[in-house]
Amino acid sequence: MHGNVWQWVEDCYEQGYKGAPADGSAKQDGDCSLRVIRGGSWNSYPGRLRAAGRDSSVPGSRYSDNGFRVARTLRGKENPIFPW
Repeated sequence: MHGNVWQWVEDCYEQGYKGAPADGSAKQDGDCSLRVIRGGSWNSYPGRLRAAGRDSSVPGSRYSDNGFRVARTLRGKENPIFPW
């Protein structure tokens, strides 16, 4: 997926990771006027095309290189589509 679009994530943007939740959940407190985007896009320099590539954007902005990924948690045997 790298190089397709920057992916919006749930986290409020901070310059670094200080104060980030230790359990891996999204940072939802503080100033949320900027949100995190990750991964780089089709017009990014090659060094930015990586999972750890991270930047910020205003939530209401719309660009041809920003998007999101729809994800669903699968629960194995409880999920009738995947009965293993």
